[in-house]
Amino acid sequence: MLQSVIIPLILSSASAVQFEIVNKEIGAVWVGIQGNSGKEALANGGFILQAGASQTIDAPEDWAGRFWGRTWCDPNTHHCLTGDCGDRIECAGNGGAPPASLAEITLKGSGGLDYYDLSLVDGFNLAISFEPVGGSGDGSAYSCRKAACERHLNDDCPEPLRLSSEHGAVGCKSACLAFNTDQYCCRNAYSTPETCRSSTWPVDYPEFFKSRCPDAYSYAYDDRKSTFTCKAEKYIVTFGF
Repeated sequence: MLQSVIIPLILSSASAVQFEIVNKEIGAVWVGIQGNSGKEALANGGFILQAGASQTIDAPEDWAGRFWGRTWCDPNTHHCLTGDCGDRIECAGNGGAPPASLAEITLKGSGGLDYYDLSLVDGFNLAISFEPVGGSGDGSAYSCRKAACERHLNDDCPEPLRLSSEHGAVGCKSACLAFNTDQYCCRNAYSTPETCRSSTWPVDYPEFFKSRCPDAYSYAYDDRKSTFTCKAEKYIVTFGF
């Protein structure tokens, strides 16, 4: 006679880390979310966040991807002047059109640490910050600390980089996006850290971003001092300040 065997069911949480998205801007921000290759688009890639509102979403403990804000969005066409991901509210895997300020993270990366950063490599459209809630780290300057670019850069953006519209300056492009040269884009003969140094460019445009937002990466081969690490169960991404 067969004996029944009771096997305990062990449930593992598929949503081990939380991201709280906060909008401190004076108007609505259309949040964009894209997973890295092989990772899902959380919340199907985005949602509308009204001024003063916040929304918390769950992520698998090994998720990796990016968050950005879309601005000056048309509720009829679902297109946005910055960060646009197509005629949709949920980006559903699509990335955002630059210029856009990015908050990036890799959960459980090398050594089991979470690696997070702010990137203005694709230009700037919104003040942004990335902050772990609690968490454990090594106590260094880049461990479990808030990474922030809490400045409005659009109006001060150098004229050649400025993205203007009927609403005024709505974004600040990267030099690569504005000029599309090998040197400004760090490609071909300029594809290594040694050959692509912004200090040798005709104009050191990344210095505009770095001097105002030192926590953020300003171009492809910016210094390595803008990556933060932590082990936390919750992170806060804030647009505006």
